[in-house]
Amino acid sequence: MIRPEANFRNSDNPILHHFGTPIGAKPQSSDRQRFAVVIPVYNQEQSVADVILETLKLDMPVFVVDDGSTDSTSAIIKDIRGVHVLRHHVNRGKGAAIMTGLAAVANTADWAVTLDADGQHYPEDAISLIQAIPKNQRPIIVGTRKGMTEANAPWTSRFGRGFSNFWVWVSGGPRMTDSQSGFRIYPVPESLNLNVKAKRFQYEVEVLVKAKWSEIPIIEAPVRVKYEQGPMKISHFHPFFDFLRNFGTFSRLIIQRLFDPKPTGGSF
Repeated sequence: MIRPEANFRNSDNPILHHFGTPIGAKPQSSDRQRFAVVIPVYNQEQSVADVILETLKLDMPVFVVDDGSTDSTSAIIKDIRGVHVLRHHVNRGKGAAIMTGLAAVANTADWAVTLDADGQHYPEDAISLIQAIPKNQRPIIVGTRKGMTEANAPWTSRFGRGFSNFWVWVSGGPRMTDSQSGFRIYPVPESLNLNVKAKRFQYEVEVLVKAKWSEIPIIEAPVRVKYEQGPMKISHFHPFFDFLRNFGTFSRLIIQRLFDPKPTGGSF
């Protein structure tokens, strides 16, 4: 069950626009370039407030999806003004949280910017991702994390990125530099219709494969990254279980591709 916790800014407040529409202009009903931000969060009490406050500076509607947090995350985010909070009563996974967010913004935005709540991203880099959208195209934009070694990224992130890139390609997806980056822009209606089955971290790789099958362009653009050291850094990566989930997801995609020479992600 999904429960709205607070109302966000009303339709009269400014929303970021692109492609010739001035930033701060009131959106018109005919405008098909509206943006909103979706932040999936699970037990990130130490970083979530800073991430949300920095994201609000973008002057876009911000939707925070609390995926059944059991620490003080829920209490923290409900007291931040200017956000729309959705909550899963139990942990359902990052992919499920992203899909909840996409469904929530579907009536008010054409594009959803997603970023992680752990503080690794610079929310202002969303502007660079928006600028990477070609005119008259509806791609998925993936923020390629630059300088992960210098940013003290854990070895699991660096290894997992290479592993994921290879299997995304084998599954019939695009050749990627950073298929695991959570900093992205999704075209909302197209992404909701890709019939992605994975509900946890694997959503972010399956959606790329299904997008390629459906001939949705995938474009990478560089973003900065930072990683906290010590107790501030909270990871929900579980090597054994996530390896099994990855194996299951890629096996399913490869089998589907083998038995259907021209698979599609969904219908539009």
